[in-house]
Amino acid sequence: MDYLASARDVINCEIKGLEALVQALNVDSSAVISEAFPRAIKLMQNVEGRIIVSGMGKSGHIANKIAATLASTGAPSSFVHPGEASHGDLGMISQKDIVLAISNSGETKELADIIAYTRRFKIPLIAITSGANSSLAKACDCLLLLPPAAEACGQTRAPTTSTTMTLAIGDALAVTLLTEKGFGETDFKVYHPGGKLGAAFRRVSDLVRDHANLPLVQSGSIAGDAVPIISQGGFGCVGVINSAGDLEGMITDGDLRRHFGKNFSTVIVDDIMTKSPLTITNDMLAARALELISSNRITALFVLEDKKPIGILHVHDCLSDGVI
Repeated sequence: MDYLASARDVINCEIKGLEALVQALNVDSSAVISEAFPRAIKLMQNVEGRIIVSGMGKSGHIANKIAATLASTGAPSSFVHPGEASHGDLGMISQKDIVLAISNSGETKELADIIAYTRRFKIPLIAITSGANSSLAKACDCLLLLPPAAEACGQTRAPTTSTTMTLAIGDALAVTLLTEKGFGETDFKVYHPGGKLGAAFRRVSDLVRDHANLPLVQSGSIAGDAVPIISQGGFGCVGVINSAGDLEGMITDGDLRRHFGKNFSTVIVDDIMTKSPLTITNDMLAARALELISSNRITALFVLEDKKPIGILHVHDCLSDGVI
């Protein structure tokens, strides 16, 4: 058996299903889903409660993922297992919610109680199904009818292409909904504080420690005054400020080594400092700040607000918090 050929056949089959779905979503398409998709977005956008997603078997796994994606992109959502719903979990669905029910055939018997519950209490019901004349299709308020497509497993017709199409339409709903809501980076960060996603959206303000005593020295001071500040500060640098408190320059321990041999009791800091040093702001992405630190081969950056230093970010702050 040619395993690679088999893999290509499966993927190509699923690609055809996705292509059929794209065609069905065209504005000039006569497919039911092209008219229903915008209505589904409006229903989900205006819901006062949560979006309840439900499905059985493979559709249930897809439903769970769709619920998770919706919830992580600003649309309060939960997965309710249809079997458990019949044994008390219908109480998890309120009259302010909306239900997104998934069934490829549209005849999943385990969904019957959820469907009946939505009809009884006038809870909006959106359906994702391939069954145009199914019980689910006839009962729902908004029908996202998937176009005909062959399952990648021709021998058993196991859910393959159909689940891929369902997952894709679920992602389309979530992304369209977040775009419509204006859900952006800052909002996304709130729901993803951990892992690489969280690290990618952290701001400098999330990492800068509360430095009660920033390593600073007044312009015009002798260089000898800067030495103990650099040593005690633990950042390997000292900022030089003017009488107004604005940052004028920066001296690093490397600068001190380069001027070794000079009389630091007579040389002033202005003569050895780096004027107008590279600085950052609190609202900058931490990843961008780390890029500046790395590309300029430095270890720390002062954080400014209205030209005044309000903090300092060290490379170790970034690395210890996973911003890599």
